[in-house]
Amino acid sequence: MTADVHKEALRQQMLLRALWRDARPGVVAGWLRDGAKFQRGLQAYQANAGALAERALGAAFPTLLQLLGEESFAALARAFWHAAPPERGDIAAWGAALPAFIDAAAQLADEPYLADVARLEWAVHEAEQAANAVAPTGLERLGDTEPARLTLQLQPGTVLLSSPHPVVTVWQAHRSAAEDRFAPVRAAFAAGRGEHALVCRRGWLVEVLALEAGCARFVAALLAGRDLASALLDAGAGFDFETWLIEALQAGAVAAVKDVP
Repeated sequence: MTADVHKEALRQQMLLRALWRDARPGVVAGWLRDGAKFQRGLQAYQANAGALAERALGAAFPTLLQLLGEESFAALARAFWHAAPPERGDIAAWGAALPAFIDAAAQLADEPYLADVARLEWAVHEAEQAANAVAPTGLERLGDTEPARLTLQLQPGTVLLSSPHPVVTVWQAHRSAAEDRFAPVRAAFAAGRGEHALVCRRGWLVEVLALEAGCARFVAALLAGRDLASALLDAGAGFDFETWLIEALQAGAVAAVKDVP
């Protein structure tokens, strides 16, 4: 590491410590060209950090905000900001660790589904930032090559989340305008139903779909890069690959058919 790089790394460390009042601002000011300007900026940043945390997490986790209510969500956002502050300048990239933070929060232990709802919302948030879908290639290989030699690549941003809680039903209810939109949520919790959530891009939009178990096993195998024969074996005898493929192509979910590496 060069002297300049080492100095810059130390300066950034001291800045973070000052932001969280773990170091005297005057010490950090010595690392900067304009100490007085830094002091003013630091005070303003500290004063607004909580509000910034609420806005950033509220944008990425709107369902969680509705579930907790504004006051509780604000407290969660500020606590998370202090426990795991942003490490990059892009605040929209901050929040991946929130589900684990919720899992570890004793105050939320009575609502164990919240962490998985947060995981689903972060997957949606990342899918919204994913690269644009591409036209599928290599489909002709399905007709002339053994499945064991092929793998299906899904579009960027595709994520599968399996939960013991009805996270898809919860997520969809909070986007419904139906009069009794939460009736399916109550029924799902009463039945103790878990769900496999597929997050995928359809054009510019991100969709969240509930998959049955066999289909979820198939998609999980594809996302893991396994060959098509193994994925079909995982899916089980009741899985209809032809129907799945047609629906997946119509949804724009398939990016390519490729040889197994």
